Amino acid sequence: MPAPLQAFRAIFFGLCIALGLSAGAAAQDYPSRSVRLVIAFSAGGAIDVLGRILALKLTEAWGQSVLVENRAGGGGNIGAAAAAQSAPDGLTLHLGAQSLAVNATLAPVAGFDPVRDFEPIMLVASAQDIVLVGPNSPFRTMKDLVDHAKAHPRKVTYGTISNASSSHLAVTLLSELTGIRLQPIYYTQSSQMATDVMTGRVDLQMPTTGAHIGNVNSGRVRALAVSGHARAAMLPDVPTLIEQGIRFEDEASWYALFAPKGTPKDIVAKINRDMERILAMPDVKEREARLGFRFIGGSPEKLAQFLRDEIAKWANVVKSPAFSGQ
Repeated sequence: MPAPLQAFRAIFFGLCIALGLSAGAAAQDYPSRSVRLVIAFSAGGAIDVLGRILALKLTEAWGQSVLVENRAGGGGNIGAAAAAQSAPDGLTLHLGAQSLAVNATLAPVAGFDPVRDFEPIMLVASAQDIVLVGPNSPFRTMKDLVDHAKAHPRKVTYGTISNASSSHLAVTLLSELTGIRLQPIYYTQSSQMATDVMTGRVDLQMPTTGAHIGNVNSGRVRALAVSGHARAAMLPDVPTLIEQGIRFEDEASWYALFAPKGTPKDIVAKINRDMERILAMPDVKEREARLGFRFIGGSPEKLAQFLRDEIAKWANVVKSPAFSGQ
């Protein structure tokens, strides 16, 4: 081999080794200072509760503060785009939700693409959906509800905060699976919506389970069903939609961890490993059951494929008559 070529190869491989060692050292020392966890919704919701649990556990694991930053607006687009545009050093993470997939079709943002602009880290969890009616409702099973709604299209009302909110998406999926058409009633406050369901002014709502377990157990509302393959741990007497013949297999609400595109793979891998350990902790598992989450976990590649599949799924759903209330 000519000497110049030998010299080039030696330099090239030396650089590769140096870069590899540098990346490894970066992951080993990560994080060297505090980390931002951007959540694209206001404080108090299910994703915020989950984010604060994870931030506390990551702070303990890393010895550096993980600070939750709520950047609400644009149906989740504002916070997500801001996180994606941050430096790819692992010091900004994004706990994203199903809005990332829905907005790709419903409300795309120029210059922002969640597949292109994020490094996937982990599909963290989903939250079981629950069908709630008032205690004096004539509907005691999903069959009662579906039969009545089919006989009276758009006469059965449901409460929702906005188009593409988790409750709206869940009802849309339910409508698509059962062939019913319900009438949305829009609210600005979840508390008022819950009150109207309790009193019968609105026929039903389909929120995530966690915040409503107490109301179900106290009898202030009646739960007809939960989503997913298994009953909610804290509501063992409430059957799943699947048990009642409705193939509502996957929760509408999910939560996943991302980093800006270009974040070193070793750092992504370290965060993934640390998250797997956190999700398996007994005290975290206890809160999973109590708050109505279903922890998922898995590789960055699993999340990457899941996000692509969700974008395709919701692209079809948001174009359906059930989504627009037609």
